[in-house]
Amino acid sequence: MSDFPVAAKLQSVGTPSLWVITIAGVIALLVLDFLLTRRPHEVRLKEALGWSAFYIALPLAFAAWVWAEFGSERGFEYLTGYLVEKSLSVDNLFVFMLLLAAFAVPGVLAQRVLLFGITGALVLRGVFIALGAAALQTLDFAFLIFALILLFTAAKLLRDAFTGHEQSVDIGTMRSVRLLRRFMPVVNEYHGTKMTVRVDGRRALTPLALVVVAVLATDVVFAVDSVPAVYGITEDPYLVFATNAFALLGLRALYFVLHAALSRLVHLTYGLAIILAFIGVKLGLHWAHGIWEGVPQIPTVASLLVIVGVLTVVTITSLRATRNVVPGSKEVVTERR
Repeated sequence: MSDFPVAAKLQSVGTPSLWVITIAGVIALLVLDFLLTRRPHEVRLKEALGWSAFYIALPLAFAAWVWAEFGSERGFEYLTGYLVEKSLSVDNLFVFMLLLAAFAVPGVLAQRVLLFGITGALVLRGVFIALGAAALQTLDFAFLIFALILLFTAAKLLRDAFTGHEQSVDIGTMRSVRLLRRFMPVVNEYHGTKMTVRVDGRRALTPLALVVVAVLATDVVFAVDSVPAVYGITEDPYLVFATNAFALLGLRALYFVLHAALSRLVHLTYGLAIILAFIGVKLGLHWAHGIWEGVPQIPTVASLLVIVGVLTVVTITSLRATRNVVPGSKEVVTERR
């Protein structure tokens, strides 16, 4: 029995210049989004569809470049990782939807809240990706730890689904919100995009500040599951970052495209649990293969087929289960598992 040579296997296509260009591009897209949302307005479906098409075409074009530049193996790794991150981000959107409803966020401010959430998620994912890479380089059992995290998360999702546990948000019990209210007063009305206002000579928080902090707090939970999941597809930190960045950047527009349909994905939790458990098993086998060469590994192409198959099945079954219910209604939301 020998130690797993993690450091030797952790190779990346990301050169320093490529990292700089990619991060600069992500920042430029975020700045563009903030400029577009500086004047609050209701997002029309045509606008949301246009930006969604752009944020789908961009990662696909990047996939073509990765495929041409670094070969089909890296191309498959990126595409599979992107699909995993995109499917997990849809669950993010559902929680964002619950938060926006719980805080009664005006429609004109919804995209600004989402943009803060996406920015926070990108920063947190970057931190977790760096920590994950450091763990893989220094700990020979890091893959096993990641596998256990994913299997635990999958078991929790399945338990919640089978017991009928509904996703809900109680803002009064959120620690981040209670902490803010302890240190600063909070006004009841929204004041455009302002986070704070002066009332009777005292600085007070607006509800917008509370919902932004609540969204950022949920980002931490999602990052814990997301980063190990994509490391189960590729060990390349650069591709891990790219899949996360491209999956998150299009969420603002995708929210307004899928807003009505999100609550109809009542079986999505089952699908995510299966996907996370599958990747957890894949990571466990990968770790064991480094110790016992006879242990089989799951190829990336097989992972892609499994993930696509699971997402297709749960989407079809979800739409069939809610075919007689009006999208976005309370009945659909409470049926979601």
